[in-house]
Amino acid sequence: MKRALPVLALTVAGLIPVWRYAPSTGTTSTEASSSSSSSSSSSSSSSSSSGEVVTGSTVDTEKGAVQVEVTFDGEKITAVRMLKQPDHPQTTAAVPKLIESTLEAQSADIDTVSGATITSDGYKESLQAAIDENAEAASSSDSSSSSDSADSSDSASGSSSEVVAGSTVNTEKGAVQVEVTFEGDGIGSVRMLQQPNHPQTTAAVPKLIAATLKAQSADIDTVSGATITSDGYKESLQAAIDARTA
Repeated sequence: MKRALPVLALTVAGLIPVWRYAPSTGTTSTEASSSSSSSSSSSSSSSSSSGEVVTGSTVDTEKGAVQVEVTFDGEKITAVRMLKQPDHPQTTAAVPKLIESTLEAQSADIDTVSGATITSDGYKESLQAAIDENAEAASSSDSSSSSDSADSSDSASGSSSEVVAGSTVNTEKGAVQVEVTFEGDGIGSVRMLQQPNHPQTTAAVPKLIAATLKAQSADIDTVSGATITSDGYKESLQAAIDARTA
């Protein structure tokens, strides 16, 4: 009996570590899942993109100021937001219709909303100003890219650019004057020094510049609705070309 007691004590002592042992939980698996979730979140937040945002002119109407903000993807209108608008029920009801028409037409050539003619006209004027600014910026960017390419070519051939101001042409709408940058034998870019402060002129200028860069001369078509400005532009442009070749 006395010999059995030590054996029993040893047996109990051997069972204690087994009883106190607790298997580990899935901590590693949880951490891996958290890490995967964090990686997914990071990937999602870095995939966003944005377009070019242009603010239109502020148009003061009888009902109040109207101003739009337009988001472009290249030349495409992807969104329009009102920055200023009259605090009026008809305006509030008209704005969604005007924006919807703009996104569908992709221009400011849209119908006025019945009962909100004044706001509609102000909206279209501000929208057109934003469209013109975006087109002019794109034209300037293209001219800059063309100029950069010409600069690289000129550097290799030893030639340089030359800036020439055309004559000031006084028209019924106002003074017109251009500044032409020549790259080698070609026209690299055209910039307006003076132009009439008129919506048709603002819309016509990017088209005239684009036509000039394509034709590489003043022999270009007039822009419909801006004949006077077009004629003044071509006369000033031709004077710059003549002065450079003289």
